[in-house]
Amino acid sequence: MQGGSSGIGYGLKYQARCISDVKADTDYTSFLTGTLSLKEENEVHLLRLSSGGSELICEGLFSHPNEIWDLASCPFDQRIFSTVFSTGESFGAAIWQIPELYGQLNSPQLERVASLDAHVGKINCVLWWPSGRCDKLISMDEQNIFLWSLACSNKSAEVLSKDSAGMLHSLSGGAWDPHDVNAVAATGESSVQFWDLRTMKKVNSIERAHVRGVDYNPKREHILITAEDESGIHVWDLRKAKAPVQELPGHTHWTWAVKCNPEYDGLILSAGTDSAVNLWYAAASSTNEKTPESLWVQHVSV
Repeated sequence: MQGGSSGIGYGLKYQARCISDVKADTDYTSFLTGTLSLKEENEVHLLRLSSGGSELICEGLFSHPNEIWDLASCPFDQRIFSTVFSTGESFGAAIWQIPELYGQLNSPQLERVASLDAHVGKINCVLWWPSGRCDKLISMDEQNIFLWSLACSNKSAEVLSKDSAGMLHSLSGGAWDPHDVNAVAATGESSVQFWDLRTMKKVNSIERAHVRGVDYNPKREHILITAEDESGIHVWDLRKAKAPVQELPGHTHWTWAVKCNPEYDGLILSAGTDSAVNLWYAAASSTNEKTPESLWVQHVSV
């Protein structure tokens, strides 16, 4: 069933490619988004949904020195977030903190808490510990995975361990298992790799070409969702990962991103290069079905 294109909009000065929900904000529905402008100073916008749910309100606007390619909010402190950025010549990653009294300042400035500067190659993403208060986070470049310990009070980040996926694998992103904090899934050109953080070694893989996005189901153990260029969206039971347990048609062009709803089991959000955002329902009772229901599709103008 298709739905209309009505919704709540918020305009940015520059284009953007990343947005993150602020999980630690328990009082409001909040988001952080970062802009991607090559020639101009970039921005981070703190947005909140109004009490009536009818508009997005900008609660804070902060300058960011470089193009923002990835942004993720800290799960236990709503004022802390990470960015992956490009200077035009190289990529970097940093942890930032929003000033405590930002609403009372004329031009509030972000405070750089720490730089994740151990990478040599292009950094793709930063993953925060999936739930609760913990100082661990992960960063990935095209060949390496780093496990960090973050000390906000000392404004420092220390590499605890690292390993390489190898020259034949080009990592692009990943997800941290909320049911097993020692397990991380990493996406690549030809596979999804599963890593054990205790040994920092790859322990398993699913051989799939051009996997662009991956997410764990936070409500059900062993369930993984993948977004793939041409073959749509697949639901996997990692206890029997030879074949997906569900297949969703995906998009009319490549499917590049997928996300599970943290509160409602079975709701999956996907985005593709066909300028569409799809909401799917894949019920737990229908894990043997091959065609779960698409609740509605909202086409986003580009």
